[in-house]
Amino acid sequence: MKQNINKYNFFQIASCSPKLEVANPQFNSKEIIECIDKAAQNNCDFILFPELAISSYSAADLFNSSELIKNSLDSLAVILEKTKSFEIISIIGMPLINNSVLYNCGVVCYKGNILGITPKSYLCNYNEYYENRWFTSGKDIKNQFINILGNSIPFGTDLIYNIKNTELNFAIEICEDLWSVNPPSNNYTLDGANVIFNLSGSDEYLGKYEYRKQLLSSTSSRQINAYIYASVGACESSTDTTYSGFCGIFENGKLLKESKRFTFESQMIIADLDIELLSNTRQNNKTFCSAINFNNSLISIDYPIRDNSGEYRFVHQFPFLPNKSKEEVFYEEIISIQSTALAKRLLHIDTNQVVIGISGGLDSTLALFAVLETFKKLQFDIKGIHALTMSGYGTSNHTKSNAIKLIEKLGVSTYVIPIINSVELHLKDISYDGNNDDIVFENAQARERTQILMDFANKIKGIVIGTGDLSELALGWCTYNADQMSMYNVNSGVPKTLIPFIIKWYSNQINNKVISDIVDSIIETPISPELLPTVKGESKQSTEETIGKYILHDFYLYYFVRLGFGIKKIFHLSTLAFQNNYTNKELIDTLEIFINRFFANQFKRSSMPDGPKIGTVSLSPRGDWRMSSDTSPELWLNELKKLKEEQGLN
Repeated sequence: MKQNINKYNFFQIASCSPKLEVANPQFNSKEIIECIDKAAQNNCDFILFPELAISSYSAADLFNSSELIKNSLDSLAVILEKTKSFEIISIIGMPLINNSVLYNCGVVCYKGNILGITPKSYLCNYNEYYENRWFTSGKDIKNQFINILGNSIPFGTDLIYNIKNTELNFAIEICEDLWSVNPPSNNYTLDGANVIFNLSGSDEYLGKYEYRKQLLSSTSSRQINAYIYASVGACESSTDTTYSGFCGIFENGKLLKESKRFTFESQMIIADLDIELLSNTRQNNKTFCSAINFNNSLISIDYPIRDNSGEYRFVHQFPFLPNKSKEEVFYEEIISIQSTALAKRLLHIDTNQVVIGISGGLDSTLALFAVLETFKKLQFDIKGIHALTMSGYGTSNHTKSNAIKLIEKLGVSTYVIPIINSVELHLKDISYDGNNDDIVFENAQARERTQILMDFANKIKGIVIGTGDLSELALGWCTYNADQMSMYNVNSGVPKTLIPFIIKWYSNQINNKVISDIVDSIIETPISPELLPTVKGESKQSTEETIGKYILHDFYLYYFVRLGFGIKKIFHLSTLAFQNNYTNKELIDTLEIFINRFFANQFKRSSMPDGPKIGTVSLSPRGDWRMSSDTSPELWLNELKKLKEEQGLN
């Protein structure tokens, strides 16, 4: 049973292309009722149908028949009666006459009542379309009412609906409205609508499918809304055109779900919209906020919303990763951003010499590849890349071997510089008498490496390239004035979980099996700072055993910084993404580590070197992220405490 609560701001949406018969409202209304029933049984909050779903879109000159128009209205009455007990809002397309004028309309129905009717603004009247032959545009109709089935109903293109006690505001546009130069959804969006339902009668021809998806995605992204689309299917007339029944649900440009096309059975897709995601994204976009005007009419719907936990929402474990189909372009773009940014810096300071520390790990491998691409772009001699591997107490034979083999095989200038003697001398200078496993011992090595890199750069009149990644910056997993510092950091915008995919892709572009094998070995190596003494040549340190899994930290970073979600929402999303991988205790414990480390280490980010923004999350104090170094985490930790109590973990 639905309750007056919605902890996570999810709303369940169905988009449907029902089986129909041309100009047979009785048959079509029966199918529509069955689809509404099915969606209601699946706990959907909304269901959208195509343009002129009751009459069929391809009835042609029969729209001039009073029999078809009257029968369509009678069929609407049947739909209202049969679905009045269903807890779902339906948006249905049909022809309607008002003052002897025929309109192509979207009708919003709930609990046996019509809440409002929106006529189509832009009639399609070119190529295979002849809508002006039958319909009249409702573009200029505002603040009007229509008498229908014995009731006076709001009618016009100024209607926005609000689900009471929520931030969900929705509006209607119909097919060609979307394709127009200035679609009605622009004004609806500026008046606060964050969900647009489009009832469509779009036919198919070569190339249209992909173009339509691009249009829907770009509209949803530009308007920062959810865009729900339902089009008529293959049962429409095929006299001169073919219809596919495409349905799509988009959220801020992302396709959440799409239907199977070209089928003669009813098609329904269901997805969960995250209204908080849309609201927070709009709030953070001040260009969007400055354009808001709130002029249109608002119809409040007293709808008993339920506690939707996201049954139909897919939450990706890797929010920073692209869709599979876009991977190669995505990784190439990252390397292009990194290399172009570094190229600009080298041209500005007039040098073709760089120094980079190579550890045999993920981060330094990516940074080295970005530098290689930079030198290729600038046509510099790669011998100007001075790659230093600096073995210490914790350097394993495995990583040292990978580091040396990689830089030698790539043909850059190679230097193997042990640091143990210099670290021991430094520790003696500061009268260190620790037990070789404390923070002084570890950080002395990190700072010794940075000193060598900096002084080497001075010697060759070059700059030090930083290798630390976005995830390490978020957690402060770097030594201040050591690996935290460089003269330019090409990796500062790249999250840890993305790096294995990028370096694997780049090594494939090099097309050298030896290099590919080395990169595979680097990817398979457990992440470690390698600062504690080895045991039989192998590292005994594991970063993820100390601070938790990077896959979780990157997940939390995305939803905390990019979307501004609260603790309970982030945790709930993590349960959807990782329910088969981690226990609730592991998820909460890692989230607590993330919050504590993120707040405690802002001072390291406040003095981070220059580096390019890569994705939608950046922690540069000069760019996306402004935060004082002494901000209290208490508010978030208190929410974590409550969450632990709710989960019985105290």
